[in-house]
Amino acid sequence: MDKVSAESPIGVFDSGVGGLTVAREIMRNLPAEHIVYFGDTARLPYGSKSKETILMFSRQIIRFLQTQDVKAIVIACNTASAFALDTISQEVALPVIGVVKPGARVAARATHNGRIGVIGTEGTVGSHIYRDFIRKIDPQITVIERACPLFVPLVEERWIHDPITRQVAERYLDEMKSQGVDALVLGCTHYPLLRSMIGEVMGEGVTLVNPAYEAAQELKAMLYTNGLANPGTDEKEFPYRFFVSDLAENFKQFANSILPYDVEMTQKIDIEEY
Repeated sequence: MDKVSAESPIGVFDSGVGGLTVAREIMRNLPAEHIVYFGDTARLPYGSKSKETILMFSRQIIRFLQTQDVKAIVIACNTASAFALDTISQEVALPVIGVVKPGARVAARATHNGRIGVIGTEGTVGSHIYRDFIRKIDPQITVIERACPLFVPLVEERWIHDPITRQVAERYLDEMKSQGVDALVLGCTHYPLLRSMIGEVMGEGVTLVNPAYEAAQELKAMLYTNGLANPGTDEKEFPYRFFVSDLAENFKQFANSILPYDVEMTQKIDIEEY
């Protein structure tokens, strides 16, 4: 394994395509950085699996990313951030960033009336990770949580502006509106792709918090603080590499529909080997 340096890539992983919203924010906000992305498309969704299973999957993926000489790891999955981040951070010598804590911190700052909504998968909402972290920041804040499991398949069908998706959003978010939240955490990496629709349903008075963007900002600060920011002097022909555990072609098509970069190749690997 080569020595990790500022020119080394960032490792980003998710249960599938949702984490591409995090990769997209890193591309936009840290254009000099290289990325190795892994989507665990064979074993998704993570939102309905146990903490033990998520931890096992995360360890395998991180072992793979370490073979790619990454200098930092971003867990671009709310469920894995909830269940695995603290343990993984203690086990790995590299800096590890999740999406939950940056999102929770911004939500706590954004609320004016002390009422924050959190939407996510069953796993993320059931873990109460956002609620617990927000309350550590300010115990006076009320957190209203709602699992929105249908959002993920609707996004993956690319029904992002479909009337059916709008109906589902209105039904899911009705409780948030009636509870008077003024900040809403998009607590699943698929959800930023529905941001405009969710914003329309919630109304102008509600601040939408995108943990994907906030994680990219935290990554940026961490890289500069630790002298790991890529100076941008090594122009690589393929600055972004994509790996999956299954359905490489489907992944590539979805990636090309949302990324500001044309994904020419996605490589399938056997993650069980790691």
